[in-house]
Amino acid sequence: MSGSTFGRNFTVTTWGESHGPSIGAVIDGAPAGLPLSIEDIMPFMNRRRPGQSPYATQRKETDEVQILSGVYQGLTTGTPISLLISNTDQQSHDYLDLQSAYRPGHADYTYEAKYGHRDPNGGGRSSGRETATRVAAGAVAQKILQQLQISILGFTRAIGPFSSSATTVNANEIHQNPLRMPEDEAFPQAIAYLEECQKKKTSV
Repeated sequence: MSGSTFGRNFTVTTWGESHGPSIGAVIDGAPAGLPLSIEDIMPFMNRRRPGQSPYATQRKETDEVQILSGVYQGLTTGTPISLLISNTDQQSHDYLDLQSAYRPGHADYTYEAKYGHRDPNGGGRSSGRETATRVAAGAVAQKILQQLQISILGFTRAIGPFSSSATTVNANEIHQNPLRMPEDEAFPQAIAYLEECQKKKTSV
């Protein structure tokens, strides 16, 4: 089985399933003495939180993070940092049909083909829900990068056949945009394309 740990000097191990009681991450390799609090992590979680756009999942999760270890009096101790996020909006009954059916474009079939067993409730480990743990860990990594005056901005370059031609990207524009996409000529085309996909009950 492939691992759930990423990195070498700074490692992140994620755990949990979409419809389990909680998900989380364990970070090892963060330096001691780094200021870290929930307030550093929640802006990233709030940006990721489902239900903010009509073009993505409508699952309602607060994504509140608890720091269980590795921080004392607001500073990292140099020991593993354990982060926990409770699942509060699991709707397992919505997935009853998937006990015997595979969703096209999802990991349902490939997961069962590889491991011989799968959790159909929300996709289990292969759910997009698991990305919440990576975002929380990424917020800690961002704190370290800030010490080095390094910043990173991710955005959507293309959706389906529509690609942005933007050569510069405004962070505020991206964060307030439902597609996280530059608002050039491709943006309204992507919106119309997604709305058409929704009408057809398909995905992209």
